Amino acid sequence: MAKPVITIEVVYAAVERQRLLEMTVAEGTTVRAAVLASGLNADFPELDLASCPVGIFGKQVSDPEERLLQAGDRIEIYRPLLADPKEIRRQRAARAAEIKRLNQSS
Repeated sequence: MAKPVITIEVVYAAVERQRLLEMTVAEGTTVRAAVLASGLNADFPELDLASCPVGIFGKQVSDPEERLLQAGDRIEIYRPLLADPKEIRRQRAARAAEIKRLNQSS
């Protein structure tokens, strides 16, 4: 007897374009297996589907090789950050402090 199937979505958004793919997979499929089966690396050659960070509905999945999918799950493939958010905040705070210092000395 064939395994039951579930419907999921796999999404990836590059800077200039995005792709949403609806897929049917066998019940018991892992997140990583679905990402690999999506074939999105054909449209986005920069993607390393075997190791890219992924999430489900905005929450990062720490063990995509183990996490089993449920019907209706939306797998999101994450891009690497271009800049460290903590460093950006530090730089912004330093600029604001410098402006404040300059305004007080005027």
